[in-house]
Amino acid sequence: MTYTKEAMKLETTVPVRDIMRRNPKTIDYRATVADAARLMCKKDTSGSCIINRDGNAVGIVTELDINCKVVAQDLKPSQVMVSDIMTSPLITLQADKTVEEAAHLMIRNRVRRLPIVNEKGAVIGIVSVRDIMAVSTEINELIGELVLINQGNEVESGICSRCGRMSDDLSTIDGALVCSFCSEEDRI
Repeated sequence: MTYTKEAMKLETTVPVRDIMRRNPKTIDYRATVADAARLMCKKDTSGSCIINRDGNAVGIVTELDINCKVVAQDLKPSQVMVSDIMTSPLITLQADKTVEEAAHLMIRNRVRRLPIVNEKGAVIGIVSVRDIMAVSTEINELIGELVLINQGNEVESGICSRCGRMSDDLSTIDGALVCSFCSEEDRI
């Protein structure tokens, strides 16, 4: 059995509001990079801070910005303002858009994080490439299980439960769909 286009689309129709991290860390545009780094070190941070100016989100600073624009340049974090290294303007996505739309926007703009906004344009969450990959992997595993239940051991093509790659040579090992490459690794 092969996967249908509809089954492969399942993972991309999830609204981003369902996978976003809520209430991302924010910091004032007059703060230093050291302040932003301390904030990022706290629990539940996506490795970024939304930069606010007068209550409006105007940019984003990520760990990579700090590493490349401050540390690699041998600048002192306590003397560099976040407004000097932030990415601006923000590339955002509305909460009702899909994971597919988020992925396309990230690819088109070459960004790894998207602030998610409500109808009024206020930032309410953030989605990272890792968040998208996590939901895709989880749903692909569920699809594999459903195919297994539906077809028994007669599955020939689909997504490997271990490596996540498409394969035309799947077999069932311990209840999971496994490609020939991964099943060979088991024998070694």
